[in-house]
Amino acid sequence: MTSDGAASRVIGGTAYILSMGCSKNTVDSERFAAVLRGEGFVMASRAEGAEVCLVNTCGFLREAVEENIAAILDLAEMKSRGIVGRIAVVGCLVGRYGADLGRDIPEVDFWGDCEDYASLLRALSPGACDLPRPGRGALPGGPSHVRYLKLAEGCDNRCSYCTIPSIRGGLRSAPIASLVGEAEALVTEGASEICLVAQDLTAYGRDLGGGVTLTGLIDALESSLPPDLWLRLLYLQPSGIDSGLLERVAGGRQVLPYLDMPIQHSSPEVLAAMNRASDSGKILEIFRTARQIRQDFALRTTVMVGFPGETRRDFDGLLRFLDEARADRVGAFAFSPEEGTPAASMPRQVPRRTKMARLERLMAHQDGISLSRGELFVGSELDVLVDRETEPGTAEGRSFRDAPEVDGVVEVRGVPPDLGPGDRIRALVTDAYEHDMIASHLTGGASHG
Repeated sequence: MTSDGAASRVIGGTAYILSMGCSKNTVDSERFAAVLRGEGFVMASRAEGAEVCLVNTCGFLREAVEENIAAILDLAEMKSRGIVGRIAVVGCLVGRYGADLGRDIPEVDFWGDCEDYASLLRALSPGACDLPRPGRGALPGGPSHVRYLKLAEGCDNRCSYCTIPSIRGGLRSAPIASLVGEAEALVTEGASEICLVAQDLTAYGRDLGGGVTLTGLIDALESSLPPDLWLRLLYLQPSGIDSGLLERVAGGRQVLPYLDMPIQHSSPEVLAAMNRASDSGKILEIFRTARQIRQDFALRTTVMVGFPGETRRDFDGLLRFLDEARADRVGAFAFSPEEGTPAASMPRQVPRRTKMARLERLMAHQDGISLSRGELFVGSELDVLVDRETEPGTAEGRSFRDAPEVDGVVEVRGVPPDLGPGDRIRALVTDAYEHDMIASHLTGGASHG
């Protein structure tokens, strides 16, 4: 969708990108940045004074929708006062609500779907041909030492609560050669850690044929990238995890012994209503096998409370499951009835008050488990990837157990003054808390986590 105001040719100037939502959106935003740079735009770190402001939106949950709409309205108000120029809105919010948005917010000059790079280019430069798959450009103010590599778009799973397949479509995996080349470019730009992301990493390659698999991609990446690079796997559905993958991850050269494996629940009845192709027995076996292979294997999961029909017994069973699984970290959220999903109209909706009480209880319960897992590392040495200096002599970073933005951090004391983001140091863990650790810097070389 393009408004009439998009007819004049715009070349160069300043452009600002507001990237909302998940890390997969961050990759798309970096590609939009490359398109804008190709048209001569200089990327700005703030909206004020920008001639083009692009919002890459998230439309997954109602709360995200409200937050995104508020951000667009803020820009629209700034435009009315002449503080910013044209406004472009792309991404999942547009894919979910389409033309309705244009009627409600006429101040926006361009609306585009996810990955709609060509339409944006034509809106900025009428008559431009469709562009090939764009490159990427780091966003101003974002870390250059931590980057994301999106292996696939879309999803073939049909979880009853999820809007992603209707917004993003079915699974579309990128070829291995393309991903290796993109990863090599990220390293050239300064990446010390690359996080592999998709809606479900275990589904990677199923649509490509020819035996393309996630483990094959890991092999290709490890053989092509520097030996001191960190590779981290995010978002693997348990139904696609087996002992072979666990062995490959635990024994990798650059890939970290870390898995983010959303389980959503443990109750067979709730999982069936969610249309999740997994069961608590298989999930527990994955946790046990990972820890048998490597005791310090870092496991993160996500659970949902208050799904329609969830009983008190189901919830208590979920707490018992967490006691058995001993996940290092758990992300939890209350079910949100999203318009257009089967779960939104299911009977036996759980009252909001009950959902929030269960959420609070679960997180307090998991805090004790996370603390006990962290305490296992007190007195141990870990490699820490520095993210920032917090004060002279103290740096904040992450170990192999800590994914950026969602997990804890390691505060390292006694560090030398010349450290910067992306440096790796060796540290001795002295204290552990529910989410974070305190450590002391050790002199000497660092080894892979």
